[in-house]
Amino acid sequence: MRANEQLLIEVWQEACRHLEIAESCARFRKALARHLPVEQLLIFGLNAEEDVLDSLAASPQVKRQGSGQRVLTPDETAILLAWAENGSPAVWHGSAPPPEARLLLDRLSRSGVWLAVPVTASERTGFVALRGRAGHAFGPAHETMVRALREPFAAALRNDFRLRELQDLRKAAEAERSAALRRLGRERIGGEIVGAQGGLRTVMRRVKQVAKADVPVLIIGETGAGKEVIARAVHEHSHRVQGPFVRVNSGAIPPELIDSELFGHEKGAFTGADTRRHGWFERADGGTLLLDEIGELSLPAQVRLLRALQDGEIRRVGGHKVVHVNVRVIAATHRDLPGMVQAGTFREDLWYRLNTFPLVLPPLRERKDDLPALVAHFCERAARRFGVRVLYPDPSGLAALTAYAWPGNIRELASVIDRAVILGEGKRLEIERALGGMAPSPAADTVRDANAPAAQTAPATPGAVLPLDAALRAHIESVLQATHGRIDGPFGAARVLQVNPHTLRAKMRKLGIDRKAFVLAPEHRRTSP
Repeated sequence: MRANEQLLIEVWQEACRHLEIAESCARFRKALARHLPVEQLLIFGLNAEEDVLDSLAASPQVKRQGSGQRVLTPDETAILLAWAENGSPAVWHGSAPPPEARLLLDRLSRSGVWLAVPVTASERTGFVALRGRAGHAFGPAHETMVRALREPFAAALRNDFRLRELQDLRKAAEAERSAALRRLGRERIGGEIVGAQGGLRTVMRRVKQVAKADVPVLIIGETGAGKEVIARAVHEHSHRVQGPFVRVNSGAIPPELIDSELFGHEKGAFTGADTRRHGWFERADGGTLLLDEIGELSLPAQVRLLRALQDGEIRRVGGHKVVHVNVRVIAATHRDLPGMVQAGTFREDLWYRLNTFPLVLPPLRERKDDLPALVAHFCERAARRFGVRVLYPDPSGLAALTAYAWPGNIRELASVIDRAVILGEGKRLEIERALGGMAPSPAADTVRDANAPAAQTAPATPGAVLPLDAALRAHIESVLQATHGRIDGPFGAARVLQVNPHTLRAKMRKLGIDRKAFVLAPEHRRTSP
């Protein structure tokens, strides 16, 4: 067997045997030294998007100042990219390096004779530099030999790039997990969901039915009802449980940035796009993507989302390459999507695609049997957060919590318990004060001011389809009833409906809704102590 073939086989074996580029580098040098006058081997990686040249590995190790990472100017990046496109090996003596060699060997010893070759690995570029042993020179035969080694070198670089990407994704997933734990008030992801054997029994049975099917899921529920918890339960019961779970609040993304956020962008795609960015679909590849508040997406974004769901393909903003993604999408909303379809603000084809298996999450006011367990859970969470002993409400406090309508659902309950612990300074639970005087008496739902006009609520005939104004009037009146006519403030109807108080008042005037019909009579009001 010729020496060139023997060396090629040895280098390929080492490239396929190791993922760590540093270990591959040391073994490459030993193999090369048997066939070439090599004293030292250096491997570099070029991140052209960020104009950064990394010293990835060296054998023997190199003493250097700094981190081994050099920030390049755009012109310097262009020089290295031009060399990579040319692909030819370069040979030089340390005293007269070409421009690209100066960039590679900055801050390193330039003595001796050098042979370097650019290597292209997927979409990334690397360079392998060899320093010859003293008294030796690299000739044309050595250049030919090194040129033949570019493929195994590229395989080693590709492994390194992918390993680094996986490490970055793992860090991002860990950060997302920590953020989720803070949001959910838990010490760990998973575990029994409070109410799984109670008010959520039907929902959890459907979660287990759909989890293995790997189809889109639509979770419908009021704001604060726990849609993210249910979405995570779907993920945890699926075969994607080892993959990432990524949550995106669609309503919090400006319309002009939605494509970049969901699908990513290429460097230079628009002003400020200084680097390539992987979107949420790519970050969730192999796992689950929760699109919260799906009803807030603009119509153009809905079109591109539908294409991604149907084809499993995305295209970054400013890019031409199609990127294949394997993502399960769970959509969540508190909006009336069928009504939005009729109004033309939500695409019918996307609605049908997402509504393959809907999960309707009941509000807290329909899960009152779960309230004691939920209260205990949030009391224990508050104790951990604030460093106090665990306190539970007394019977009167629990009765006040049970009688309250909870327009903000689970999220509001968690806030009320936190506030009760803070107001009680860790010594007691100030439930009444935490409720802000809004907790009704057990009979409050049936008590009205005798002088106030009766609320004109549209009849809820089973199966009946109400005109839009009648349905809107009924919905606003139900919220006003829960908030006892209060419009402003943290417990007001405007906050529950997520509209400006002035907008709500204008809509009430148009629909002929009288706020006074929902205000408790003075003798039935509670005040803060």
